[in-house]
Amino acid sequence: MEQATFGGGCFWCTEAVFQQLQGVEKVVSGYTAGRIANPTYKEVCSGLTGHNEVIQVTYDPAVISYEDLLEVFWKTHDPTTLNRQGNDAGTQYRSGIYTNSEEQQRLAEAYKQQLTAANAFDGPITTEIIPLPTFYPAEAYHQNYYNLNGSQPYCQFVVKSKVDKVKAVFGDKLKSVA
Repeated sequence: MEQATFGGGCFWCTEAVFQQLQGVEKVVSGYTAGRIANPTYKEVCSGLTGHNEVIQVTYDPAVISYEDLLEVFWKTHDPTTLNRQGNDAGTQYRSGIYTNSEEQQRLAEAYKQQLTAANAFDGPITTEIIPLPTFYPAEAYHQNYYNLNGSQPYCQFVVKSKVDKVKAVFGDKLKSVA
């Protein structure tokens, strides 16, 4: 098993997206790239700690590659809006790839360069790509959020649209429903 860490806005959205994929064993919502140890959700939401809301994905590279995870990451959020995803604004919602190895760093940077060269987005890509600083798991009530709270308005209006997009675009990469 290997790990990948992504920040694509609200961690409830990115967690729900990556949980759908074959080869993904676990997704943990959390925080990284900030200035204090063991931050709380309230501290991160203040925008004063510098942390990003991220997910840490544990996956089987024999089933899904890091490149496939990168493709899902790039296609399920807007990497051109600095410190914002939709109505969620602040440094904690920035686009980021936090790498666990030199190979992940190389692959992430190469993918970003390909997207830039192809003018894949309407604006410049603002995604930060850096080696993973310390990852701090978020509080328990943030874990598996969409699956446990899918009827809440934010989940219905924001998270569900991202999950539906993954189902439509990445059908061949989804876990089968029993």
